[in-house]
Amino acid sequence: MTDAVLARRAPEGPIRKPGVRAVRPRDAATLLIVRRDGPKPQVLMGKRHGGHSFMPNAWVFPGGRVDRADFRAPHATDLDPDTAALFTAHGKGPRGRALGLAAIRETFEEAGLLLARPSEPRPAAGPWREFVGQGALPDLAALQIIARAITPPMVAKRFDTWFLMADAERLISLDRQPDCGELEEIAWVDFEEALGLNLPTITRMVVKEAALRLDEPNRPRPFARFRRGENFTTEYL
Repeated sequence: MTDAVLARRAPEGPIRKPGVRAVRPRDAATLLIVRRDGPKPQVLMGKRHGGHSFMPNAWVFPGGRVDRADFRAPHATDLDPDTAALFTAHGKGPRGRALGLAAIRETFEEAGLLLARPSEPRPAAGPWREFVGQGALPDLAALQIIARAITPPMVAKRFDTWFLMADAERLISLDRQPDCGELEEIAWVDFEEALGLNLPTITRMVVKEAALRLDEPNRPRPFARFRRGENFTTEYL
């Protein structure tokens, strides 16, 4: 099991100004892509630019907030029924599909990798034009939920983030486009190497959780949120 309470430390990100009400967390999703074609499983990670106000120079998984176009994006497969049911059980309902699509889209935009199935190129709205225009439709069935975390209320930028995992075999190709968006560096690292990087608190928790899930796929999924005092408390989905 993940530790019941994460270690106390300074919040990561810009602090909310005194007297300003806490902002509502925005829906977001991030994607852990795991390779199993080497001596050790590896996960895709990227380094954020040092100029960002939110987690500068930290190593993270590709991801970001849900875009309006994610609710209308075409897809080759739908969410696995168990994954869809878990989203619904936690009040997301149709937003669960948009969360999955956001994770896939952001991975394409930030790391140049397509979690998709080949298709005929077709028109698509907004940020999906390039993805779908290259002849690929998102493979939602490849996604598994492994964790969820909500940014604490004292931080000015807050996200309700769902951490999803997929096997690299479901990518169109391991070759990526050279433009990696806001991620300065992209690397495949094994889980021990990942823990040696500059990781945000929640990312470190999820790295450990993902490594354990490779051997225990039915483990409870941690849900980290700010509940008491100055600590994140980990419950389970």
